[in-house]
This record gives sequence, C-alpha cells and structure tokens, in this order.
Amino acid sequence: MIISEKAKNVAASETLAISSKAKELKNKGFNLINLSVGEPDFDTPDYIKEAIIKALREKKTKYTDASGIIELKGAIARKLKTENG
Repeated sequence: MIISEKAKNVAASETLAISSKAKELKNKGFNLINLSVGEPDFDTPDYIKEAIIKALREKKTKYTDASGIIELKGAIARKLKTENG
C-alpha cells in the first residue's frame, strides 16, 4: 500500500496517549480520575438507553432546527420556573 509522506508524519493522539498512561497508572493502584478523553467510568443508565432506542424507532435521527426542539425548550422552561423561580 502506498502512503503519502504527509500521512506517514501524522502524530499519535496526545489525548489517547494521556488516557493510556492514566489507565496504566490506575492498574498499578494509583488513585486518580482520568479527565483526558471525557468518557465516564460507568455504563450509560438504562433510562437513557431506552430513550435512545425510542428516538431511533421514531426516526428522530436528524439535526434539529437551529433554535432547538420546542418540546425540550418547554420542558426546560417549566423546570427552571418550578425549581429555580
């Protein structure tokens, strides 16, 4: 396979290198919180998974209007009014 010189010189991801080092240190017993890649250390909660499945089945897989989803904006407004005044 022919690879361009530019492709040969692409550096490895620093973020992934830091994440790998954090995992290595954690496996050695260091108590740390890995903030390198922004991935949680827990599984996605079931209610979120179910909401995703529901959205997929309802074909809600496209970008929203630039101003957002009107039902979501209404829910946020109600929450803010109720809980934050």
